[in-house]
Amino acid sequence: MKKAYFAGGCFWGVEYFFKRARGVVSTRVGYMGGHKENPTYEEVCSGTTGHLETVEVVYDPRETSFEELAKLFFEIHDPTQINRQGPDVGEQYQSAIFYLDEDQKRIAENLVSTLEGKGYRVATQLRKAGVFWPAEERHQDYYGKTGGKPYCHFYVKRF
Repeated sequence: MKKAYFAGGCFWGVEYFFKRARGVVSTRVGYMGGHKENPTYEEVCSGTTGHLETVEVVYDPRETSFEELAKLFFEIHDPTQINRQGPDVGEQYQSAIFYLDEDQKRIAENLVSTLEGKGYRVATQLRKAGVFWPAEERHQDYYGKTGGKPYCHFYVKRF
């Protein structure tokens, strides 16, 4: 199994789409990119930790690839928005791919270039992955637990 980390606004909506993707074995929502160890949701939302709401995706490379997952990421949120996604506003909602190795970084760079070639002003950050801090249990599989659907994430074909 391999892992990938994506931040694209509210982690509930990002997780919703990845849970349904072919080859995805599991997902967890949490926080990455900041300076505070083991932050709480409230601390991250306060804007004082530097963390982004992030989804950890565990996938089977025999069934899907990092590239396919990254393409999906760019199609389930608006990668042109800065520190927001739809009605959700704050630094924790910045779009980012946290890459684990140079291969993931290269693939992400190529996808950003492709989107820019299509006229998108991509705001997605490409950042080296750090420690992933799982969010509180109440946030895990939120839409699965509540039966709801994302309100700020929509699929838009871009590739």
